[in-house]
Amino acid sequence: MMKIRKETPDDISAIRNLVYAAFKGHPHHEPGAEPTEHSIIDKLREDGELSLSLVAEQDDKIIGHIAFSPVRIDGQDHNWLGLAPVAVSPDAQGKGIGSALISQALKQLKEQGVKGFVVLGEPEYYGRFGFSHHSELTLPGVPPEYFMVLPNSSEIPKGEVTYSSAFG
Repeated sequence: MMKIRKETPDDISAIRNLVYAAFKGHPHHEPGAEPTEHSIIDKLREDGELSLSLVAEQDDKIIGHIAFSPVRIDGQDHNWLGLAPVAVSPDAQGKGIGSALISQALKQLKEQGVKGFVVLGEPEYYGRFGFSHHSELTLPGVPPEYFMVLPNSSEIPKGEVTYSSAFG
């Protein structure tokens, strides 16, 4: 049976290995490029910007991970978070683990009063969690339909979104 829980210090190496494996050969990477997503999570953790880090565990093995970190909108903190990355072990993909991680994390963060979320990803996938494109929020350099928001309040700030410097 799978359980979802917050990461512990003992999980860091397993998270790093899982995220690297999950993004190895990812279609959005340049052909032959090595994944960097595991390094982003390490840097977020080091900088105290890992707002939420959950793991999916089955049979005492970490098979999934999700991270959230603060984003700024026009340079201001609006209590919005970015979802990135979410990773599932290659041998466990397509079994609903990523969806379970996203649903659980969003539920927890909404209950904590986070005002909204952004994600850069596939519209068909993230749309099922309520994410949609809003022209008021932009992320330069990406096709607008792939940058989506999920408000948790009636107010959606307007402006340019910037992620943590950990994302490069």
